[in-house]
Formats: sequence, C-alpha cells, structure tokens
Amino acid sequence: MKMIMAIVQDKDSNKVSSQLAKAQVQATRFNSAGSFLRSGNTTFMIGIEDERVEEVIEIIHQASRSRKQFMTPPLNMDSIMDSGSSFPIEVEVGGGTVFVLPIDSFRHF
Repeated sequence: MKMIMAIVQDKDSNKVSSQLAKAQVQATRFNSAGSFLRSGNTTFMIGIEDERVEEVIEIIHQASRSRKQFMTPPLNMDSIMDSGSSFPIEVEVGGGTVFVLPIDSFRHF
C-alpha cells in the first residue's frame, strides 16, 4: 500500500476530485497554499494499493495542467533601487506535484 500526496492548483481540484471518484479512488482533500505565489492549492491524500499507483498518478496528470500567469514579485529592501522588480513577470503555475510514500500500516475504524 502507498500514500499519494498530490498538490494541485485550486482551479484543477474539482476536475481531479471528479476523475478520482469516477475511478472509485477515495481521497481526502484539504486546502493548502504555496509560499511563492501565495495562491490557493488543494492537497489530496490518497491511500491506494501498489498496483493502482500509476493509474492514480495518470488521473492527476490528465486532470491538472500547467498554465502561464503574471505575478508581481514582492518588494524587499535590497531591490527598492531596482526599478524592474515592481513589474509583473510571467511564471508557469499549476500542474500537479505528487509524492508517493510507503505505508507500513493501515487501519480503518
């Protein structure tokens, strides 16, 4: 058995959740936030049999996509003199970050 922790952008979370449910994969989801863009994410915790790990990863991969977004970098005291630091820059966001962890024991009460 494995524990899959998947972090996806909030914009993709409903699609990921729907596709997991369609595949009869139970997941616990909770809100999280990234520190770089300070944007909302959803983290899924999924306990799954070893033989279904790749199936779940593929569901997450298909349902979450990366996209381009503009952000304004935060100002700090060192960059106040750098006039270019206050202009928006284009960054790639989204997609999924997936961790697969071994489970030593599982109990359901």
